[in-house]
Amino acid sequence: MCHDCVAGGRSGASRRSFARFLAAGAGLTVLAACTPEAPAAVTPSSSSPVPGVTSASPSAVAVPSVESTTAAAEPPPQAPVPPSAALPRQFSLTDPASPWLVVNKHRPLAPADYVPADLVQPNVMLAVSGEAALLNRTTAAAAEAMFAAAAQDGVIMTLASGYRSYGTQVATYNGYVAARGQADADTASARPGYSEHQTGWSFDIGDGGGACGFQPCFADQPAAVWAKANGHRFGFVVRYPWMFHPVTGYYYEPWHLRYIGVEAATDMATRGISTVEDYFGVDAAPGYA
Repeated sequence: MCHDCVAGGRSGASRRSFARFLAAGAGLTVLAACTPEAPAAVTPSSSSPVPGVTSASPSAVAVPSVESTTAAAEPPPQAPVPPSAALPRQFSLTDPASPWLVVNKHRPLAPADYVPADLVQPNVMLAVSGEAALLNRTTAAAAEAMFAAAAQDGVIMTLASGYRSYGTQVATYNGYVAARGQADADTASARPGYSEHQTGWSFDIGDGGGACGFQPCFADQPAAVWAKANGHRFGFVVRYPWMFHPVTGYYYEPWHLRYIGVEAATDMATRGISTVEDYFGVDAAPGYA
């Protein structure tokens, strides 16, 4: 009901007095509020009535502030650009056949029983046999070049553990669980379907002298020191570096090398980036999701 209207049947009111009332400038707001039907096309303005507001007083109309209008118009924040985006060539982070594949405790292989199609045995000094002496073809070629360059510098490396099938990883992981319990096993061995060894892109090295294999003291052996300083020249990084287990999910493994390509590995080294998670812009994976 409109309480400000001049109804046709009220005492003392007339069409003539109503017209004079309008001419005196009583205001368009009253007229608009009391008109039974608004025109079909009305241009919105600050003086137009607001649906749901029962008072004609300007103070009853909520006008958005400049700050709120500006904030509403701002685009949503963009995801940070990973350092790897600067490289001219980009590769998949999820395809097991990609050199940029990121496998960690939040990112299992798909399929879980993936088998590389191009496994070969590199022409390097071997400390193992069978499937453990295999790598995918790209990693094998890079390993041959790296081992040869190390030998020229008087450092002898051995291939201590290469490809590991899903079935082998089941046995390996279960062995750790039986010996140490699952919580400790998860810091030392990947669960089946979560291991880089299954991709053919990773392998463990040993020192030609045979000392400190798979032990913390291996970090001080010539092979580990040389690989850490020079591996990027051949496309390799130390996948689980010292004190970065909150990111990678594993304690320091100076023997575990991962091929990501010369461009990416060199860029990581130049920028001083320690983990592939940080370099490729994926979340840290300290534990299984």
